[in-house]
Amino acid sequence: MDRCGVCGGDNSACETITGTFKRSILSVGYHKILEIPKGATKINITEMVKSKNYLALRNHHGEPLINGNWAIDRPGIFTAAGTTVTYRRPNEISTKAGESIIAEGPTNEVLDVYVIYQQPHPSVHYEYILPRDNVFSIQPIPNSDIQPLGEALSSQLGVYTENGQGYILPDVNGENFVNGVHTNQFPPEQAAPTTETYELYPLEERRERQTAYNWKHAGMTECSATCGKGSQFLIFVCVERITHEQVSENLCDVAMRPTPKEETCNSQPCPAFWDVGEWSECSKTCGPGIQHRQVLCRQAYSNQTTTVHPHRCHHLETPETTSTCQLKICSEWQIHTDWTSCSVPCGVGQRTRDIKCVDNLGDVVDDEECNLNLKPEDSENCDAGPCARSWFLTDWSERCSAKCGNGTQTRGVVCLMNHISSLPLEGCGNEKPMESMPCNLGLCNEKVEWFTGPWDQCSTECGNGTKSRSVVCLKRSNSSLVVVEPSECSRLEKPATENNCYLKKCGAKWFTTEWSACSKPCEGGYRVREVRCLADDMTQSGSCDPFLMPEDREECNFHQCIPEIDENCRDMYFNCNVVVQARLCIYSYYKTACCASCTKAIRKGVGLRR
Repeated sequence: MDRCGVCGGDNSACETITGTFKRSILSVGYHKILEIPKGATKINITEMVKSKNYLALRNHHGEPLINGNWAIDRPGIFTAAGTTVTYRRPNEISTKAGESIIAEGPTNEVLDVYVIYQQPHPSVHYEYILPRDNVFSIQPIPNSDIQPLGEALSSQLGVYTENGQGYILPDVNGENFVNGVHTNQFPPEQAAPTTETYELYPLEERRERQTAYNWKHAGMTECSATCGKGSQFLIFVCVERITHEQVSENLCDVAMRPTPKEETCNSQPCPAFWDVGEWSECSKTCGPGIQHRQVLCRQAYSNQTTTVHPHRCHHLETPETTSTCQLKICSEWQIHTDWTSCSVPCGVGQRTRDIKCVDNLGDVVDDEECNLNLKPEDSENCDAGPCARSWFLTDWSERCSAKCGNGTQTRGVVCLMNHISSLPLEGCGNEKPMESMPCNLGLCNEKVEWFTGPWDQCSTECGNGTKSRSVVCLKRSNSSLVVVEPSECSRLEKPATENNCYLKKCGAKWFTTEWSACSKPCEGGYRVREVRCLADDMTQSGSCDPFLMPEDREECNFHQCIPEIDENCRDMYFNCNVVVQARLCIYSYYKTACCASCTKAIRKGVGLRR
């Protein structure tokens, strides 16, 4: 679809009309600057510089569509001429461009564009697209091709020659005629550019035609301002000398056309209107805030606007001076975990909790996104109660560890607190009472017994594990002990060499299954395994560190595939080694003719590239 709306077109079915309206000083009020023909598309009318002037829009019957009757509309979307019209008034301080009126089109009637003049040097750029049958049929001739036929005549009639033949152009100044249409550089009293098609006549034929026609007064132009003193001009049309029937202006002598005389019109004072300033910046960078703007009642008097008492604008709805605003929703602190247990079993310790900064979508963000002054405490002191300071002892064991000879008696020695938990030695002092003492029940006859060593460390640091110890058969003879074969103690119950152990809870951990078989036997495949986070009781958990999660997929079998040996794979030529050396095995002919040699070369990685 090209810019003309033609599927597969080449943009030749339409033409872009563009121009700029600029004036230094105008009378205060409405000034028509542009007439947009029916069927226009891609309409864009924009103030080039932000000012106190306003854009206005009427239909061809004079009915206001935007900013009519000295009432300034709020920016928004309007429906006019069969299309949607967007009216924008930027309020950002950094914005340089002013107001804009944009419509997609096509329009089903003629639209008139006005500027409500209040500030000198208005500058409005416009652009729209028309079908080719709506624009002038002639094109401008470059200055190098225009040759005046006579200085006086050419300056008055707009005469030029082409290929030796003289022609008279319609009454259009060259400086206001661009790309086949008028630009916007016309006096305020003139109507907007038209799209009337002009015909070209040979110069001699033109002079003959003009003798039968003359100019006739046919009314006045529309007043340039609706109030506050405007101007209008006499309109002259070309008529047939006898019948007075109006004909094309091309038939009259443009040199004889009367000069339009300016007349004053609509001198009554303009009604007061609300002059709305720009919104201030929002009072808050996030969350609900307030913004302000200045609203003044103003009235036009003799080409200038003056601030007047607000009661003069009582007939209009007063615009809002304050408005709520919100640039973005503020992030906030959220408590993600409860307090941990106290860091010490007794005395004063610390406990902590997890505090996160969360945005309006519930996602965790950097702490800088939240107000650090409002962050809840994430740690505090805790008192676990007084610590015990005394050793607690049990009675000595009733039996000696040996039935005869030297042995020991034992007792329990522990440093206790209120909750009967073991404490470091420092809690009760460095001098620990004896836990064992020697004993002797007399001489022993020769006997055997099992002897156990100390338990090894638990096989795991947390959770269920096992521990082991050495168990040997000893023969006791008086005061000596001799290691003998275990069979000599077979009549005695042998103590356990292994036992279960449990040091502490492990917490949640990552568990994996074995890797699956590779998806491909060669040339790169992948294998997978299942990864789960399980708690101590082997139930599903979400407490594992996601950054420590094992991979559940990896690549495998990168080696090159080795083709199976075909019994019919033989060399058909004696010099197939030359084919391999010349790296011709990549071609199907040589790969078949020298099958055996090429297959061996492929296995070795030879003859695969050129």
